Amino acid sequence: MNRNKLTLVIPCYNEESIIDSTVQEVLIQLNGLIASDRISSESNILLIDDGSKDKTWERIEELSKKHLSVCGLKLSRNCGHQTALLAGLMHAKEKCDVTISLDADLQDDITVLKDFIDEYNRGSDIVYGVRSDRSSDTIFKRASAEFFYRILSFLGVKSIFNHADYRLMSKRALDVFSQYKETNLYIRGIIPLIGFKHSIVLYKRKPTERPTHYPFFKMLQLALDGVTSFSIKPLRFIFSLGVLMFFISIILLGYAGYVKLYGDTVPGWTSLMFTILFLGGIQLFSIGIVGEYIGKIYSEVKQRPRYIIKKYTLNNSL
Repeated sequence: MNRNKLTLVIPCYNEESIIDSTVQEVLIQLNGLIASDRISSESNILLIDDGSKDKTWERIEELSKKHLSVCGLKLSRNCGHQTALLAGLMHAKEKCDVTISLDADLQDDITVLKDFIDEYNRGSDIVYGVRSDRSSDTIFKRASAEFFYRILSFLGVKSIFNHADYRLMSKRALDVFSQYKETNLYIRGIIPLIGFKHSIVLYKRKPTERPTHYPFFKMLQLALDGVTSFSIKPLRFIFSLGVLMFFISIILLGYAGYVKLYGDTVPGWTSLMFTILFLGGIQLFSIGIVGEYIGKIYSEVKQRPRYIIKKYTLNNSL
């Protein structure tokens, strides 16, 4: 059996109340994988503190002292889930053969970790954890997720349906991933671009009482990042809409001239106001889309560091 070193990468933000139980549950699975000879006994858990406001980092330090297979790093500020995940993956890739990323709330079923490793041992460089159904979600969340994936597909963005950030990546895949230097991260869209052999592990998400750090507006921002980072179709839509409105205005201008010459002109306050408001709304919407793209360009060209690591746990050599 090929015993590769696995690092489980877990971003954390204000997880003081759950981090101990999370580590205990993950350690059970990790030790089981080691006992079944699927992975190396040097495999470990990497916790990334994304600038938490509570005592998450203090708990990570205590856990790293208690368990030799637990280590951590702390970012200098809150950078967001995607950037914290990036920091963990980039740190882990130098010290392991394969990584699996998962969320600290453990909403995703960690009992299928063995299936991820089995797929990796069969030759997959990337293994996506995909939810088999969304029955544990609210009706609104199911509908919004369906709408989100359909929009991405329509705009030509490659994505895995019902996949979040629960995935395995080999060192080879991580090395290629590190070449993508985007500041505006949408990791779920970048990974399919790598192109290596991939497979899927289905799992069912169980309901949890643990708080989520991805409320609606954060999900909306993530969706916007996904669209504007991987597709220019919204800009083309604006151009097409502008051309359409130009031809409509030509037709209306001709009609107005005809009525002026051959008919009675009737004051059209309602239609005039409707036209002004309609066109004004389209213009503001279009300016907003263009502004979003310009903002992305502005962020990228500055080439500022995407994250800064403030400190490590003492056993960071893992």
